[in-house]
Amino acid sequence: MQEKHGAWDWQWGRLDNRVEWVLRDWLHPNKPEGFAGKVVLDAGCGPGQHAAFYARWADKVVGVDLNTVGVARDRSGAPPNVEFVDGDIATFDDGRRFDVVTSIGVVHHTDDPDKTAAHLRTLLKPGGRLILWVYSKEGNALNRVLLEPVKTLFLHRLPRPALMTLARLATAALYPVIYTLYLLPLPFLPFYEYFGNFRRFPFSNNLMNVFDKMNAPQTD
Repeated sequence: MQEKHGAWDWQWGRLDNRVEWVLRDWLHPNKPEGFAGKVVLDAGCGPGQHAAFYARWADKVVGVDLNTVGVARDRSGAPPNVEFVDGDIATFDDGRRFDVVTSIGVVHHTDDPDKTAAHLRTLLKPGGRLILWVYSKEGNALNRVLLEPVKTLFLHRLPRPALMTLARLATAALYPVIYTLYLLPLPFLPFYEYFGNFRRFPFSNNLMNVFDKMNAPQTD
C-alpha cells in the first residue's frame, strides 16, 4: 500500500481539473477517439474526469485510485460506462485485462515508479497500449538544483493543509511575473514554455499543478 493511502480524497476533494485541451496534449500522439470500442483502465483516476472524458468513445472505462471513489463519482457525473474502483495502482489486479491503460500524472507519486509502470503493463491485453504521463526534468537545472532539495528537506515534512496554504501563496505570487516579464519574447527564461501554458489555465488548475509539484516525491 502506498504511503499516501487516504491522502488523495483530501486532495481531490479540494482541487479540480476540467481542461480538455491539456489532457489531449498529455495523451499525444494518442487520441481519445482511438479508444472507440475499447476497454480502458484509468490508473490513478483522481476526481474521475479523465475517465469520463475517455467514456465518450470507449465501450468501458475502469477508474482506479486510492480512496477517491466517492469524489470521482460526484465529479465525473458517473457516466453509465464508467466504473470506479478503490485500489492501489501499484498492485491492482482484479483479473481483467484492458485494451488501453492510461496513467496521467500519477506514477511518479507511487513508492516505486518503475515497479508501478511495469505492473501496469501486465494489465494489458495482447497488443494493448500503455499511455503514461509523468513529470520531466523541466528542461532546466533550476528545478533539480533548487526546488528538489527544498522539497526533500522541507515541503515533504509539512502536513497537507499547510502545504496547500503554501501552494496557494506560491501560485498567487507567480501571476505578477507571468503576466509581465513572461509576456516578453524571452524563451531563455526558466520555465518559459511552462508559464506560457500557465496563462491558459484558471487559477484553480494552476493551484492544483503547483500543489501537485510540491507534493510529488519524484519529479525527475
